[in-house]
Amino acid sequence: MRLNRKKHWETVYETKNPDQVSWTQEIPKTSLEFINSLGLKKTAKIIDIGGGDSKLVDYLLDEGFENITVLDISEKSLKKAQNRLGKKANKVNWIVSDITDFEPKMTFDLWHDRATFHFLTTTEQIKKYIKTARDSVNGFLTIGTFSHSGPEKCSGLEIKQYNEEELNSEFENGFYKIRCVQEDHITPFHTTQNFLFCSFKRQLTEKASGQQSR
Repeated sequence: MRLNRKKHWETVYETKNPDQVSWTQEIPKTSLEFINSLGLKKTAKIIDIGGGDSKLVDYLLDEGFENITVLDISEKSLKKAQNRLGKKANKVNWIVSDITDFEPKMTFDLWHDRATFHFLTTTEQIKKYIKTARDSVNGFLTIGTFSHSGPEKCSGLEIKQYNEEELNSEFENGFYKIRCVQEDHITPFHTTQNFLFCSFKRQLTEKASGQQSR
């Protein structure tokens, strides 16, 4: 299944341009607003989960952030981003990995994910993702998923929709919810997708630590 998932995304990025995939944003406005609201230092360690060839990294570099990692299952998507950035790509740490296989070698001040988490549809995948985030985030987590008003599939794959309570419930062991917003994303082909965006703060409590070690 994992092999098929990787093959699926490599094919998508090999055969389609940004204006041919639904998730493309010219300006990742909501992600930037959430990130800028957190008061991070320019030296903050930021990881963009499933970043692909998203332009978020371009804007973060332009804002002066110095420690950016972009992770994606598709090597081709990261190559596209690197080609777009040119020499600036050397300032970024690029990781090719399925998020459910990812074993971070460092901790992060910010974990950002727009539209990766909702592709995880089994309990095992979701638990692995959340454990990896808990183990490697010492600051904030910002996550965007399809809401219950959003699509039920994306790129031909089943997804899992969330409302604010459901997303908070997944992350409450280890994270404290800061705020959530819903937004309509207009795709390059002028359809509307409703997203839920939430930000969380890593919380090290006795309860969280105890549950983590089970």
